[in-house]
Amino acid sequence: MMSLMPKIGVGVLVFREGKLLLGRRKGSHGAGFWSAPGGHLEFGETPEQCAMRETLEETGLSLDVVQPGPWVNDIFTAEQKHYVTLFCIAESKAGQGEPINTEPEKCEGWGWYDCEQLPQPLFQPLEDLIEKVGNIKNLI
Repeated sequence: MMSLMPKIGVGVLVFREGKLLLGRRKGSHGAGFWSAPGGHLEFGETPEQCAMRETLEETGLSLDVVQPGPWVNDIFTAEQKHYVTLFCIAESKAGQGEPINTEPEKCEGWGWYDCEQLPQPLFQPLEDLIEKVGNIKNLI
């Protein structure tokens, strides 16, 4: 019997002028769901370093300061995947450029969304985070 070990994911909540950066996933588990930038924590990385790397790789945005945030625990039964997602929080100032879809095979595109009216459906870790903290604006 194969042993399925939990993986560590890092989700990056990038805010600009009170709006949250989200993209619609494609080509992997969670396809069709809206998610923040993020990915797997690599060996030797801090969650904050991972957040900066993944955001740059996925959106072209450079983050100056990243703060640790809450975490969630999700089991994706159909995909036989178990993730602990560590969220990090960052601000992107208006003059720092717009996000670019640098991985079109993984994302349909990036946009800034009002925290009160996030697109649906949300990727499970983000949905769980909102259930845990209430309004996502509380994290800014």
